[in-house]
Amino acid sequence: MSILDSIRRQIVPVHKEGYPFIAGFAVLALILFWLWSPLGWIGAIVTVWCIYFFRDPVRVTPADDNLVVSPADGIVCLLGPAVPPPELGLGAEPMERICVFMSVFDCHVNRMPVSGRIARIAYKPGLFLNADLDKASEDNERNGFLIESPHGRVGMVQIAGLIARRIVCFVHEGNNLATGERVGLIRFGSRVDVYLPAGARVKVGLNSTAIAGETVLAEFGAGANYQFRRG
Repeated sequence: MSILDSIRRQIVPVHKEGYPFIAGFAVLALILFWLWSPLGWIGAIVTVWCIYFFRDPVRVTPADDNLVVSPADGIVCLLGPAVPPPELGLGAEPMERICVFMSVFDCHVNRMPVSGRIARIAYKPGLFLNADLDKASEDNERNGFLIESPHGRVGMVQIAGLIARRIVCFVHEGNNLATGERVGLIRFGSRVDVYLPAGARVKVGLNSTAIAGETVLAEFGAGANYQFRRG
């Protein structure tokens, strides 16, 4: 391996959704340097943070359809039965729900929690309450996915947070995707909920740390010897 290849492996790519924001902060930093250098350094720090926020690292996902992996980086903030959003068409009965809260320091690229077909994508405008509150799942702006998986229908909901003002969706209805593939991004602090059908056994605890595309949230069936794929 050459030195250049080694350097490339150490550099975490930045998602293209972040380019306009990074460029804007960089220009602002240059203006602030021209006005007064201490302000310029603050602008430079904010620019570096913006690059860090929009990072899109490679993840190694367990290649096992019995597993439900985290769709987001962050902290498991809520666990337990909850009624899914009505626009997903999952019925009015409570389903097992796992909520992952993303702070402004977490990677915000969201990924498929299970393999399957995206049968429905439903966007709903709303408020911008603190995303770790339970009522945020009902009141906040959100974008939901109905996924037809080998183990039944799974719901995934991107929820905008206190600072977030834009939910970005990368995929379309009818897409067949593997566990861990990228499906969207939420800008600047938010939450992702996963609604699971009967038969799923939760494998994480409240306040545990989750990594998108890698951390196993739940499991169907007896499990297997995991294989892994990078993406």
